[in-house]
Amino acid sequence: MRTTPRPLPELPSGVTVGSYQTYAEAQRAVDFLSDNKFPVENVSIVGNDLRLVERVTGRLTEGRAIGVGAAGGAWWGLFVGILLSLFAPRGANTVLLLVFGIVIGVIFGIIFGWIGYRATGGQRDFTSMTQVVAGTYDVICKADHAEEARQLLARLALQQGEL
Repeated sequence: MRTTPRPLPELPSGVTVGSYQTYAEAQRAVDFLSDNKFPVENVSIVGNDLRLVERVTGRLTEGRAIGVGAAGGAWWGLFVGILLSLFAPRGANTVLLLVFGIVIGVIFGIIFGWIGYRATGGQRDFTSMTQVVAGTYDVICKADHAEEARQLLARLALQQGEL
């Protein structure tokens, strides 16, 4: 069976009708267009000057790594316990299966959390969240609707006292 290749991603084309410092402002502009019955399927929000930002959220200690592993293992164990109880023969003790799944999950979680922490060799003793953020956000619109979008966004700017 032969499948057709997916098209490569490409930037949307159009005319810039507004430029904003935050994504929330760009989103509010598109929401304003939508509230005013503008055909928003002709609009895109494009982030410019992209940057990868890693926000450090805390120190990673051996105990914390083990604790996080145990908690994750408990959730997986609960899931496995539920599956076991669904397919267990009639009369099986459901609570016992759930507890068994959780205990086994916690044990494996502790082991994998500890191994994962030790494998880093102290090179990454912190936790973090990574996200891509843009310096500015442009609202672009197909050319045949751009003038109407500009007029509506100018009205929004006047309402907010930005002009």
